[in-house]
Amino acid sequence: MAQLDQETLRSLARRYLWWRSPAEAASTPRRVFAQVMDIGDYEDVQRLAHAVGDDVLRDVLTHAEAGQFRPRSWAYWHYRLGLCRPQDPVPPPPARHIPH
Repeated sequence: MAQLDQETLRSLARRYLWWRSPAEAASTPRRVFAQVMDIGDYEDVQRLAHAVGDDVLRDVLTHAEAGQFRPRSWAYWHYRLGLCRPQDPVPPPPARHIPH
């Protein structure tokens, strides 16, 4: 997996995983990437995409956990990363299954 330099990773972690310390958040880069993909502003999303590449972003999306992406972001990234053709429906996001 391509990596951001630690300074950039901590900067993104500080902005998008505000409930954790930057060092703690930076220890799980995939979580930082998913959060930027879900709620990041244009500049941060572009910085992330340029730094790690589409293959890493595809991996983050295809291994997402339930609740990491809102429906709009989930759909956007599937089309943006070529995981769905424009005429195809987006697959459902991961869901938690609670046993009865």
